[in-house]
Amino acid sequence: MQALLGLARGIDRVSAFVGKSVMWLILVAVLVSAGNAIVRKAINWSSNSLLELQWYLFGAAFMGAAAYTLQQNEHIRIDIFYGSRSRRTQHWIDLFGHVVFTLPFVVLMTWMLIPYAWQAYQVGQVSNNAGGLIIWPARAILAAGFVLLIAQVLAEIIKKIAVMQGLIEDPHPFVSAHQAAEQEGAELAKVVANADGETR
Repeated sequence: MQALLGLARGIDRVSAFVGKSVMWLILVAVLVSAGNAIVRKAINWSSNSLLELQWYLFGAAFMGAAAYTLQQNEHIRIDIFYGSRSRRTQHWIDLFGHVVFTLPFVVLMTWMLIPYAWQAYQVGQVSNNAGGLIIWPARAILAAGFVLLIAQVLAEIIKKIAVMQGLIEDPHPFVSAHQAAEQEGAELAKVVANADGETR
């Protein structure tokens, strides 16, 4: 199990590196969007390639951060059922969800997307829009994002089993929406009190 935990830690590091790196693509997308708007107004010039580049950048940021989001336990869940259960039951729910739903889905998507991207690369497929970009990088980004997700789901399964066996601490103790709101309120009150004390 220790070898598997080592593998999971390695996957976590890769997901974190990719997830934190791709956030800069949002800035690049904003700059491309702003530049496109400026040249369109200033010299009455624009290109579909700039619009499609924005989509590519946003897609790369989204897919690159997907595994990191899973690692950080920031995906959406319905707390009405989940939050009312014991932590051990929550672990079983998470494990069941990863094994029965998430893993088969990401494996299926990867299995479909890799040949989908490869086909576009082989034929040199280009966007139907005038001046558009080549298609295969966008499809490759999708495939790569799902490959990362497969690895991260496996890491989450390993860690969840280890937590249930008492081998590691729970990396993401459950906090209900109500508790989270209370914590945020307490932190905000502290900030206001400190700011008030500094102005006096």
